[in-house]
Order: sequence, then structure tokens, then C-alpha cells
Amino acid sequence: MAKDTKELLKKVRKIEIKTRGLSNHLFSGEYHSAFKGRGMAFSEVREYQLGDEIRTIDWNVTARFNHPYVKVFDEERELTFMLLIDVSGSENFGTQNQQKQDIATELCAVLAFSAIQNNDKVGVLFFSDKVEKFIPPKKGRSHILMIIRELIAFTPENKGTNVGEALKFFTRAIKKKCTAFIISDFISPGFEDELKIANKKHDIIALRLYDKHEEEFPNLGLVPVKDEETDELIWINTADEAVRKAFKAEALKRNGQLRETFSRSGVDFTSIGTHESYVKPLMTLFKKREGKR
Repeated sequence: MAKDTKELLKKVRKIEIKTRGLSNHLFSGEYHSAFKGRGMAFSEVREYQLGDEIRTIDWNVTARFNHPYVKVFDEERELTFMLLIDVSGSENFGTQNQQKQDIATELCAVLAFSAIQNNDKVGVLFFSDKVEKFIPPKKGRSHILMIIRELIAFTPENKGTNVGEALKFFTRAIKKKCTAFIISDFISPGFEDELKIANKKHDIIALRLYDKHEEEFPNLGLVPVKDEETDELIWINTADEAVRKAFKAEALKRNGQLRETFSRSGVDFTSIGTHESYVKPLMTLFKKREGKR
């Protein structure tokens, strides 16, 4: 076996051990509460009992037997999950403990393992400023391990970001209602229209990955900054307070606009920084969804 392949399998195994443990101990109950039972399949009718909801009464059967009967529903256990993952150049950025790409890989693995524990299908869409790769939804551990392998080793053709393009493709490709996580820094041309269309048909959750230093420059004097998506190198004087303030104001404005976009589109949204563990933001998001149901 080639050294590269061995290294890759080692990485896959490491991520599997960590994320499977998390999805077993932390997320399995939360996942079920946050996502299950949305679709209901008709199961049978039975006689009305005290405490049954009036709206479940089957009026046709009730009229026939002259006695109230209610419809009983089962949760449709099986869901389809899609992971839409930004693999653009800016995902390689990270000045803290990890790069955005590292968090994206672990997040996807945790969500995917939580999904297969609940017998759900998982599919993946890698995007830059175009759709780079589409893996149709399937079940099973070997499918998840293949996804993790792709997440670690995938090399995109393009470096830019276009969330709208990814959403357009996703809406066309997945016909049956599904739950989709978009994992990106969302530094992209506007995508609100595509988001609204996709969220009407599906249930979309946005996970924004960010690095502290994309939002606030430390005072380091004159520093070279390279744009990962255009390869352009510019020198910035971080010792100048006006420069630091303008940079922070621009970041705050961008984040505010992004929050409004998700809010207007009815999309659940949380931010995860490269300086922190993703466990808490994800748990908070799941709890919030549970509370809304």
C-alpha cells in the first residue's frame, strides 16, 4: 500500500474514532429530537381515547361506526441528509488551532455518523464557485468512510466561492424533501433568492465557519496578506488603528447582512470559529430546533 494511502487511511480512522464517539455520546439523542418525526406516515385507525387530539379524528370512519375513531401516525424514520461543503481557497485559512477545512471535515463526519445511527441516508455536494463533486445519498458506514476520505483528500479545481450555484444544483438534484447543512464561510456573491427557493422545498441549516483574524486584525505592524481565492498579495499596516477599525467595521457589516439573509429565508444558522470546539454551537443549534418543534 502506498505511503500516501496509508497516511490517508490513518487520518480517516482518527476522524472516525473521534466523531463516532461524539455522535454516540453527545449527538444521537439531540439529533433525533432535532430532526426526527417531521414526516408522518399513516399507520391505522383506533377508537378515540380521552386525551387524543380532536384534529386526529377520522370523520369518515367515525360516521360509519357512529363512534369516534382517530388516525394513528408513525414517524417516518428514514430521512435524507445532504452536506453542502465549501471547498474554496478561503477554507484553508486558520490562524488559531485549526483551519476551517479541518472543522468542516469533522462537522461532516459527526453529522454523517449521527445520521446513519438513525438509519438515514447521507449525500454530499462539494462546491467552490461551481459544483466540484456530487455524491448521491446512501446509507452505511462504508459510504460515510468514503465521504470522510473525500473530505480529507479532495482537491478542488476552482478557488472561488459561489453558494448560489451550489444551492441551484442541490434544488435540481434532490427531489424528495431532505435536511441539508451548508458548511461555508459564506464569503460569496449574494445567494438569498436561491436560498429561499431551496428552503421552501427542503429544510436548510447554515453553519458559518470563521477565523477571528478575518474579523479583527491584531497589531502586528506591516503584514503581507494573501487572498486564498485570487492569490493576490497585499501589504496591510495593522499598526494603524484606522485600518484596524475599518477592517472590523467591514466584517461586522458583512456578518450582519449574512444574519439577515438567513433570517429572511427562514434558515437556522450558527457560527463556529477556528479557535473553539464545534460541539457547543452544534448542541445549542439542535436544542433551539427541538424547542421550535
